[in-house]
Amino acid sequence: MTYYQSPVGLLQIAGTEHFISEVLFIDEPDKITPATDDKDLPPMAIQAVEQLIEYFHGQRRFFELPISQKGTPFQQRVWNELMNIPYGKTVSYLEMAHRLGDPKVIRAAAAANGQNNVAIIVPCHRVIGSNNTLVGYAGGLPRKKWLLQHENKIAHGVQTLF
Repeated sequence: MTYYQSPVGLLQIAGTEHFISEVLFIDEPDKITPATDDKDLPPMAIQAVEQLIEYFHGQRRFFELPISQKGTPFQQRVWNELMNIPYGKTVSYLEMAHRLGDPKVIRAAAAANGQNNVAIIVPCHRVIGSNNTLVGYAGGLPRKKWLLQHENKIAHGVQTLF
């Protein structure tokens, strides 16, 4: 486990030598577990930090990291579908349900989206309300807004979404 101080706050990054399993926002840094000594970090954690730095500097639009999260088969489908939302774009929760093959799963898809433990890399921040409003983000709506504006600025210039 390691930490990265990003423009949207402290991130806790965890995984193994083979995959990343967590990228979580830390709102109470005084309650964190001490980070692993850098020389003991698995290469995957180092790669994750490097790729996150590139993302925040506008040099990376997609992540090339193996991800492994524990979840139900439905949650896995939702998380996989999140990876198909292009950088700088958004989809609504209803559109996400349609992509999953059933508009009736909108609430279940939203709940699975909220259970994503690999923030930013699995881009759950790219899912918005059907009326183009910012709704639901485990990291908080100000972070979601920042991430969407950051991506939009890099992808399309200086215009903003919200």
